[in-house]
Amino acid sequence: MSDNKSTFLAKSTVKAADLEHRRKINFNIGKYNAVVPQGKQQFDNVQLARERAKNIKWRALETLDQQLENFEAAFTARGGKVIWAETAEEARQEILKICREKDCKTLVKSKSMATEEIKLNDFLEENHIESVETDLGEYIQQLDGETPYHIVTPAMHKSKEDVAKLFAEKLGTDPKLSPTELTLVAREKLREKYIRAEVGVTGANFIISDIGAIALTENEGNARLSCAWPKTHIVIVGIEKVIPSMTDLGLFWPLLATYGTGQQVTVYNSIVSGPRQDGETDGPEEMIVILLDNGRTNILANPRMRESLYCIRCGACLNACPVYKNIGGHSYGTTYSGPIGSVITPHLRGLGEWQHLSHASSLCGNCTEVCAVKINLHELLLENRHEAVEEGEGSWTEKMAWKAWKMASMNRKWMNKGKAPLKNWAVNKLFKGWTAHRGDLSFPEKSFNQIWREKNQLPGQSR
Repeated sequence: MSDNKSTFLAKSTVKAADLEHRRKINFNIGKYNAVVPQGKQQFDNVQLARERAKNIKWRALETLDQQLENFEAAFTARGGKVIWAETAEEARQEILKICREKDCKTLVKSKSMATEEIKLNDFLEENHIESVETDLGEYIQQLDGETPYHIVTPAMHKSKEDVAKLFAEKLGTDPKLSPTELTLVAREKLREKYIRAEVGVTGANFIISDIGAIALTENEGNARLSCAWPKTHIVIVGIEKVIPSMTDLGLFWPLLATYGTGQQVTVYNSIVSGPRQDGETDGPEEMIVILLDNGRTNILANPRMRESLYCIRCGACLNACPVYKNIGGHSYGTTYSGPIGSVITPHLRGLGEWQHLSHASSLCGNCTEVCAVKINLHELLLENRHEAVEEGEGSWTEKMAWKAWKMASMNRKWMNKGKAPLKNWAVNKLFKGWTAHRGDLSFPEKSFNQIWREKNQLPGQSR
């Protein structure tokens, strides 16, 4: 068993039994579930909207090389710079090079899962550059020394009392402050950082190919400040975020808002197409977009898994997943948690070490049902399991157990042999690996054959 799997099982076992954790998560996800139906009302046909969005992402990914080249040509024509980073290390080194050229001591950063993916904050700290999270949820997590718990709401697992206590410990505030007062404290602290920062870093919700721009979606305005106030703006974005045209935002922005937070439209939606131009009064002097691969082309090259790159990071599948709601985001041990994380992480970081995440699912299909772009997530989880077996990642004991189960289940006489108590003992006690992290299996007192014969009053033994 890999270290990652052992850690995952240990953390998830603890969290699944933590009733206070479950209460907080159910409370926060309950508020989300209450508003999403209201957001959907803006669509005449929400299913058709999802289908169209999926088709647009299909076209974008099938022509990804062309889309990205079009973006680069249009973006650089207005003075922007594009850097292609094949790995996380390449991206980090390029950012460090820029920071050193600008003599950067303080860097402000808006919410970005791509920067979490490359572990940018830790890297900059090692190189004596202060990296400050300016999104309130991310700022809370940074103060607490934790990674984001959720793709959209990084501090979802914390109550307002938890945040007040954290601010009191780290910032010396009154432990009884209200959420509004806590927000004002954070704003005061962060505004000082904006003024001092030489470099601002953002992610991008979408790369717009035809006009050579990036689109940012947020509810707080920190991304606008991060990209407009410092003299240098760095964008770190996965290559899969491309959409062909600016007009596609008319579909994707409402979908992202509704499925992400239940809003009709997010508060701040920005299109940024380059550094400050002649005659403009604000914006950065320099803008660099780093196009991050970091394993995405591995998924692109896999025809069955490719549709996982359609994801717009709305987080709806996390909110719907019964496993996520019980074990929490940190148990996964990776940047992207929940169903989408379980699908893509084994391909981004290695199937051998991360295949266990594809088993962190009940296969109920709820993730697929709520996906904003109709990714068949539960089928992709099964595909990951299949690929792991095909590549020989399963253990010998697991293979033998499934071989025995297959032989028994395909032979009616074998299935009908023995009484239910004996079968229950054999499966639950003899094969302990199955029940170590699952509920006991329970065979019925009567076999299907027995029930059928009794129902139809047929003679003979139940064979």
